[in-house]
Amino acid sequence: MNIEFIVVGKTDMREVEALVDMYAKRINRYVRFATTTIADVRNTKKLSVVEQKRIEGEAIMKQLTDTDYVMLLDEHGMELRSIEFADLMQRRMASGTKRLVFIIGGPYGFSDALYQRADAKLSLSKMTFSHQIVRAIFTEQLYRAFTIINHEPYHHE
Repeated sequence: MNIEFIVVGKTDMREVEALVDMYAKRINRYVRFATTTIADVRNTKKLSVVEQKRIEGEAIMKQLTDTDYVMLLDEHGMELRSIEFADLMQRRMASGTKRLVFIIGGPYGFSDALYQRADAKLSLSKMTFSHQIVRAIFTEQLYRAFTIINHEPYHHE
């Protein structure tokens, strides 16, 4: 299985970028993992929130194929413990999913088209995190899921 992590906008925090890179290397021991960064929308002061989400959504949709399993990282998504997330990952791999795509939207969330295209939504917490910090949190949790699946000593319960 291949995992694609799509994010909107570059991070300006080197520490976050370093964490994401570290976990990405670790995840690649288990599956092919890649991150795609969608450029921030320009001239947002002239755009409504709906228009900004639509433009971001169109750029994200161009990265998807019909056979992708798409999971939005969304505050209204299901909340899972790390072990439950590992189980979900294991089920996705067993189901024959060839490409699993996780997406972090822009500052206002996702377009209606992306919500319609999504196969599932996942919330990392009831708390609000910056879009930059979420990148590090998510990649760590993905790495943790693979260590749980492989019975490695990283996760303690």
